[in-house]
Amino acid sequence: MEKIDTLDKKILEIVMKNARIPSKDVAQQCGVSRAAIHQRLQNLIDSGVITGSGYTVNPKTLGYSTCTFIGLTLVRGSMYRQVVAELERIPEVVECHFTTGQYTMMVKVYARDNEHLMHLVNDLIQHIDGVAATETLISLEQSMARVLPIPWD
Repeated sequence: MEKIDTLDKKILEIVMKNARIPSKDVAQQCGVSRAAIHQRLQNLIDSGVITGSGYTVNPKTLGYSTCTFIGLTLVRGSMYRQVVAELERIPEVVECHFTTGQYTMMVKVYARDNEHLMHLVNDLIQHIDGVAATETLISLEQSMARVLPIPWD
C-alpha cells in the first residue's frame, strides 16, 4: 500500500462520516477539483485503503431484534478456515473473527428472536465439524458505533 498524504486523509475523514456525499462537496471542502477527488478516491480503493461502500441497514427494521456475539472454541485452531466456510453459509452470521484468548473465534449473529437464536446456535453452529463449544453473549443494547479516527502523525 502506498503512503497516504494529507489530502487523502482529509478525503477519508469526510467520506467516512458520509459515504454518499457528492464529490463536488468533498472537492469544495478540500479546495481541489472534483476530478482530483474522483482520482484520489479511486486510488484509495485500488490500494485497499477503502474496502467497501454501501448503506448501513438497521437490522431491527428487517425483523432481527436480537444481536448476539458467540465465542467458538474449535477442536483445533487449524480448522479455522474450514469453520469459516461453513459459517459463511449462515446468512445471519454477519462477522467472524479469529481471536486470541478464551475463544478460537468470535462471531456476530442477528436473530429474529430467542427461538431463532437457539436454532442458529444449537442446530447450525454447534453442528459444524470442528466446533467443540460455544458461549452465547446477547447484546442488550449497542451503545455506540463509530469509525476510527484518521491518524495525522
